[in-house]
Amino acid sequence: MAKKTITYTEALAEVERILERIQREEITVDDLASEVKRAATLIAECRTRLRKAEEEVGKLLE
Repeated sequence: MAKKTITYTEALAEVERILERIQREEITVDDLASEVKRAATLIAECRTRLRKAEEEVGKLLE
Protein backbone atom coordinates (compact mmCIF):
# COMPACT_ATOMS: atom_id res chain seq x y z
CA MET A 1 0.00 0.00 0.00
CA ALA A 2 1.37 3.40 -0.99
CA LYS A 3 1.97 5.99 1.69
CA LYS A 4 -0.33 9.01 1.27
CA THR A 5 1.52 12.26 0.96
CA ILE A 6 0.13 14.90 3.27
CA THR A 7 0.05 18.50 2.08
CA TYR A 8 1.59 21.35 4.04
CA THR A 9 -1.87 22.70 4.76
CA GLU A 10 -3.13 19.34 6.01
CA ALA A 11 -0.06 18.85 8.19
CA LEU A 12 -0.37 22.30 9.72
CA ALA A 13 -4.08 21.80 10.38
CA GLU A 14 -3.39 18.49 12.11
CA VAL A 15 -0.70 20.06 14.32
CA GLU A 16 -3.16 22.80 15.26
CA ARG A 17 -5.83 20.19 16.14
CA ILE A 18 -3.34 18.31 18.32
CA LEU A 19 -2.34 21.52 20.11
CA GLU A 20 -5.96 22.45 20.70
CA ARG A 21 -6.69 19.01 22.16
CA ILE A 22 -3.65 19.30 24.46
CA GLN A 23 -4.69 22.78 25.59
CA ARG A 24 -8.24 21.59 26.31
CA GLU A 25 -6.78 18.58 28.14
CA GLU A 26 -8.68 16.21 25.82
CA ILE A 27 -5.69 13.92 25.31
CA THR A 28 -5.14 11.25 27.92
CA VAL A 29 -1.77 10.70 29.50
CA ASP A 30 -1.66 7.37 27.70
CA ASP A 31 -1.99 9.08 24.30
CA LEU A 32 0.06 12.20 25.00
CA ALA A 33 3.45 10.83 23.94
CA SER A 34 2.16 9.49 20.64
CA GLU A 35 0.32 12.73 19.87
CA VAL A 36 3.42 14.83 20.63
CA LYS A 37 5.49 12.49 18.46
CA ARG A 38 2.98 12.86 15.61
CA ALA A 39 3.05 16.66 15.96
CA ALA A 40 6.87 16.67 15.90
CA THR A 41 6.86 14.56 12.72
CA LEU A 42 4.37 16.90 11.07
CA ILE A 43 6.35 19.98 12.10
CA ALA A 44 9.53 18.48 10.64
CA GLU A 45 7.68 17.82 7.37
CA CYS A 46 6.39 21.40 7.30
CA ARG A 47 9.89 22.77 7.89
CA THR A 48 11.26 20.63 5.06
CA ARG A 49 8.59 21.86 2.67
CA LEU A 50 9.15 25.47 3.68
CA ARG A 51 12.91 25.17 3.11
CA LYS A 52 12.32 23.59 -0.27
CA ALA A 53 9.86 26.30 -1.29
CA GLU A 54 12.26 29.00 -0.11
CA GLU A 55 15.08 27.50 -2.20
CA GLU A 56 12.86 27.24 -5.29
CA VAL A 57 11.65 30.83 -4.94
CA GLY A 58 15.23 32.01 -4.41
CA LYS A 59 16.32 30.29 -7.61
CA LEU A 60 13.44 31.85 -9.53
CA LEU A 61 14.30 35.32 -8.27
CA GLU A 62 17.97 35.07 -9.24
